[in-house]
Amino acid sequence: MQNTLSVSSFNLILYAAQQKGADYDLLCKKVGITPQDLQNPDNHLPIIKAQKLWKEAIEMTGDAFLPLHIGEMINTISVGILAYVMMHSPTLKKALDKLCQYQDIVCDASKTSLIIDNELAYLTISEPSNDIFAPHYAYESTLSIYNSAISGMLGQTIPLTAVHFDYPAYANDLSEYHRIFKGAEIVFSSHFSGLVFEKKYLDCLILNASPNLFSIFEVHADAILKSLKPAELLQEKIKKEILQDLKGEEPTLSNIAKKLGIGVRSIQLKLKEEGVTFQQLLDEIRKNLATKHLKEAQLSTTDIAYLLGYSEPSVFFRSFKKWTGQTPTVYRKTFQMVA
Repeated sequence: MQNTLSVSSFNLILYAAQQKGADYDLLCKKVGITPQDLQNPDNHLPIIKAQKLWKEAIEMTGDAFLPLHIGEMINTISVGILAYVMMHSPTLKKALDKLCQYQDIVCDASKTSLIIDNELAYLTISEPSNDIFAPHYAYESTLSIYNSAISGMLGQTIPLTAVHFDYPAYANDLSEYHRIFKGAEIVFSSHFSGLVFEKKYLDCLILNASPNLFSIFEVHADAILKSLKPAELLQEKIKKEILQDLKGEEPTLSNIAKKLGIGVRSIQLKLKEEGVTFQQLLDEIRKNLATKHLKEAQLSTTDIAYLLGYSEPSVFFRSFKKWTGQTPTVYRKTFQMVA
């Protein structure tokens, strides 16, 4: 199933590119977007076209940090109904919970999660879509918008502890990241992507939030979400949970069943109806992530084994050879020779 991004988000990218001097019509033509495609902000277009749009916009404007700049160039209310639900939530915690709940209204190619650990809050994004060939376009624009949205809702800029990216830095000078994220620690090649801040800020009140408007907008958001995803396969939900749990531990069916509130046996029967098993889904995700990480020279095979939740590198080596017919080391050397 092809992942998509809302038309309103395409329009934001085009607006940002125009502000930097890009030719709107030429940009649309290069990506294969027509004016008719962009008329209804609630419609969706393939996420792969958004990736191509970012690539062309960066080349046309000469701004390598354009995705990072988008948060300070747009009014985050322009994101649409999701923004309205968030801005009328009572607290930042409630607003971010709604962001996680309704994110598919904007984009179903990634998953946003709010995780609280000790005194820190982690607003993370993960990437279940193979259509995202350049994660930094998606992640940097998304985190830039999230950061601006939080400041706009609270009427103040909360200090970020850190900003993480699960891919290597493509720029030697990180000063622009520090400027955008107000001096936060910038961490590349991390095991997750997201904003980190003290959890006390989750209790901050949203300025001018209206309980009545919140109820109205939430009903509308529910209706849009149902129309976009009338019958999501259980395996898609399982894949998102597997990605979320891949943090140095092996995702288990029992843990995911608890998170989804569904019995293990019920999940197994439903997946059987869909023609897959939990192990097949886990292997598929691990294989995709493994081939991606092996193209990143700074990650050792031991690091990759850890990122994929293997307790021992030898288990990862055996699994990878079963999937591809090559060891991770041979695969990496082959890729480097081709590249």
